[in-house]
Amino acid sequence: MLLSARISRQFFDRPTLDVARSLLGCRLIRRFAGGGGEAGGRIVEVEAYVGEEDTACHASRGRTERNRVLYGPPGLAYVYFTYGMHWMLNVVTEREGFPAAVLIRAIEPELGLEAIRERRPGRADVELTSGPARLCQALGIDRLLNEADFVLGEDLFIEEWQAVPDLAILRTPRIGIDYASRKDRIAPWRLLIRSSHHTTGTRRSRAYNRIS
Repeated sequence: MLLSARISRQFFDRPTLDVARSLLGCRLIRRFAGGGGEAGGRIVEVEAYVGEEDTACHASRGRTERNRVLYGPPGLAYVYFTYGMHWMLNVVTEREGFPAAVLIRAIEPELGLEAIRERRPGRADVELTSGPARLCQALGIDRLLNEADFVLGEDLFIEEWQAVPDLAILRTPRIGIDYASRKDRIAPWRLLIRSSHHTTGTRRSRAYNRIS
């Protein structure tokens, strides 16, 4: 069933794992200024990061200028640069002052496919947005969208789209967090839609989504 409705602030103001579960099947949309159209698709893979006690979370060492958005109101975008080459897109969750977010790892591209292909030339469609760095490249997401408001903004937003039953969801440990404590490395906080061909593959996971 297609649901198409803009997500409210209350949707994000909940426990992060609940938000992560609910985001699967929603549609992420990037709208370009100056009549540039829209690009996006169904969210098929996410990861949760929860509080200063989560050693995989950017807030594990406290508040900094880089991670301050994590402490902000729910529903804001937290966009950061990693490995000197990749942008990553997160949505802030839970109450203001508590640092938590969901990393959007992969979508099934549905809108603006030609524009997405131009940003990811020479790639098969299943590789266009199958990882957080690929997704940001495909949708033109960078530092300028840090603190964008998913609820009120026009450049980046999320809509309810397709309901996903629990049996269709796979939960696994998160990817690329070897630096974290064992309890956080094994926490099943990565969620994905089992049937999707656009999620991060096992081989790619080991390389942490190099754009190649």
